[in-house]
Amino acid sequence: MTEQTAQKVNLLGMGLPALEAFFVDRLGEKKFRAIQVLKWIHQHGVDNFDDMTDISKATRAKLHECAEIVAPEVTYQKDSKDGTRKWVMKMPGGSAIETVFIPEDDRGTLCVSSQIGCALDCSFCSTGKQGFNRDLSTAEIIGQVWIAVRSFDQPGEKRQRRVTNVVMMGMGEPLLNFDNVVEAMGLMMEDNAYGLSKRRVTLSTSGVVPAIYELAKVTDVALALSLHAPNDALRNTLVPVNRKYNIESVLDACNHYMSRFSEKRVVTIEYTLMNEVNDKPELAHELVEVLRNTPCKINLIPFNPFPNSGYERPSNNRMHKFRDILTAAGYNVTIRKTRGDDIDAACGQLVGEVTDKTRRSDRFIEAVQLGQTAAELAGARFQRNVL
Repeated sequence: MTEQTAQKVNLLGMGLPALEAFFVDRLGEKKFRAIQVLKWIHQHGVDNFDDMTDISKATRAKLHECAEIVAPEVTYQKDSKDGTRKWVMKMPGGSAIETVFIPEDDRGTLCVSSQIGCALDCSFCSTGKQGFNRDLSTAEIIGQVWIAVRSFDQPGEKRQRRVTNVVMMGMGEPLLNFDNVVEAMGLMMEDNAYGLSKRRVTLSTSGVVPAIYELAKVTDVALALSLHAPNDALRNTLVPVNRKYNIESVLDACNHYMSRFSEKRVVTIEYTLMNEVNDKPELAHELVEVLRNTPCKINLIPFNPFPNSGYERPSNNRMHKFRDILTAAGYNVTIRKTRGDDIDAACGQLVGEVTDKTRRSDRFIEAVQLGQTAAELAGARFQRNVL
């Protein structure tokens, strides 16, 4: 990369206000040029200014001098037998992230990453065992959407969409990369970009309480909470951030977020079922009571195995019993169908290729060599915190 290229501004991650300011302040152009360029980039999938035919040659020459449109580099792409598609995308510095598209009869959902690795180390998630490297930029986040849309959809404003929903549910905790994630979600909902409705963009969090309150000030996307346990003792083991922000405080924050909307909306509770860990009938009854004052729907997720996790997927019978208890109490409950597990694209299986700044991946490998599982490591951490 030359020095001149390094100084260029990547327009891929700019929302409309920032792009308008760029055209007015940097190029001395009218701000309506921003809408034109935004449409070319996100609705037509263009990454060459020369292809923007309704923009003058003089303006295109200015853009070539100081700007560029650069998406992440796709190094691997594979389709599952069920139609799920996974991309591995290389990031500057050598690390890689993973992005997954899940087709269904009535929609196509893109699972987008927000960080390289994850700092939270949930014991049942393969991503967390890779450690953490850094946050993704806005361009790197929205670039995953740009790549997927170009992969499937016909270009043009009236294109037939296959990517109809986006979930910030890939690698990383979105609320720990707050500004870049919010900016990227804004582009997803921007009419001159992807035009997704607020109900079709979902942010999933493990429960970073202060950031949920901040989120309520700046957006109205759908909210999902990765709960996975009905009490603090168990959740401390499975989701370590719970030691800082317990279940009561997390649910209070989610209730505050949802209370801002005039229309009836609910938070999605994500609950990964692990055999003989959090799938017992008594825990289902406990969950009924814990969620009593939280308008929600519940998404039960069968655990998707990864090497040395120490957890197992429950039988269908156990999952159905757990669901039936919740349903009988009046909750809207679904059991998520596992998709893409043959290409390691199922929930909790994304690993990327992380240059780990936390040394968590090294510690995990060392522990596995000593015969410890992720579950046992999490339990040991829990014991140290409570004894």
